[in-house]
Amino acid sequence: MAGVLILGTGLAGYHLARQLRRAPGPPAFELVTADAGHFYSKPMLSNALAQGKEPRDLVAVRREAMEAELGVPVHAHTRVTAIDLEGRRVLAGERVFGFERLVLAVGARPRPLDLAGAGAGQVMAVNHLDDYARFRARLAQVRDVAIVGPGLIGCEFANDLAQAGYRVTVVGPGPEPLGRLLPPELGRLLREALAELGVAWRLGRQARALERAGAGLALVLDDGSTVACGLVLSAVGLAPDTALARAAGLSCGRGIQVDRHLAASAPGVYALGDCAEVAGWVLPFVMPIMQAAPALARTLAGTPTPVTYPAMPVVVKTPALPLAVCPPPPGQSGTWQVEGGGRDRVARFLDESGRLWGFALSGAATRERMALAKTLPPWLG
Repeated sequence: MAGVLILGTGLAGYHLARQLRRAPGPPAFELVTADAGHFYSKPMLSNALAQGKEPRDLVAVRREAMEAELGVPVHAHTRVTAIDLEGRRVLAGERVFGFERLVLAVGARPRPLDLAGAGAGQVMAVNHLDDYARFRARLAQVRDVAIVGPGLIGCEFANDLAQAGYRVTVVGPGPEPLGRLLPPELGRLLREALAELGVAWRLGRQARALERAGAGLALVLDDGSTVACGLVLSAVGLAPDTALARAAGLSCGRGIQVDRHLAASAPGVYALGDCAEVAGWVLPFVMPIMQAAPALARTLAGTPTPVTYPAMPVVVKTPALPLAVCPPPPGQSGTWQVEGGGRDRVARFLDESGRLWGFALSGAATRERMALAKTLPPWLG
């Protein structure tokens, strides 16, 4: 029986494991994962083409090396099917893993793209390395790619694909890309910068169906028009993976609901990373994991430590227009004020009293992100 059983070997699971290993008096722990258990940077999936990297090149540390580094077993290719909270065990087919404390670091799943049509089953989404390997195999057979979703991941893939010579069309309902993170003025700059790379935009439109068209595909939009392509990439967002938690009876909202100590609704159970809803916050980014994992490691090692989130800017990997954003808290009222010229803009989100709650920076102004972040109130103090 493991003292601490960690489900998942993404950034959340492995960063927690490394922090546990460094903690004074660390508890015994093991990791279980449905994939190969290799450590890699998921954010690199959306700019690997520009870096000339094949899927195998993205693996930073192989599972065997992670086991040696951590000094614990990493049970790879082991898909958990159920959690028995009363029996303090996890079921994975015929295998059973006992635990004293359980950490769910199972990440998020792509939101389904609801399309009609005979080609709907061919839509691809990229959320982990195996997805990316299948995506790259398909890319080798096509030249035209339609991306549904002009958000962060959609724009990063559009930049990467266009830079690599693919013909890219991005479809989305809003008037500008990255509408949830950027003021319209910076969204327009991003749209124009990617258009210069060859990206075509079908904004103000929604995808309704995907039909086969000869050897290719035709993405049908809500106005009846079509986008001819060889591959459709869905980038409409992620949803925390709560399936195991819900089936086990844990409280879930948008994610697995946990408190400031990352404790779930059952004793001795915790959640970390993209699957977790921390005090009402769902933050599917790298920096929240980097803040939360050390706190949870200290808690598991015997020193209860609440999670704190400073303001954490997100760098958008769109070299056509470098961007850094730190959105205001959900529900915060205010307006954007934009300064600067050309592609170097500073947008500040201010409330009625002039207090800064968020920002968006483009071009050379992205160098100011850390200095501006220090002036913001913490996301979770």
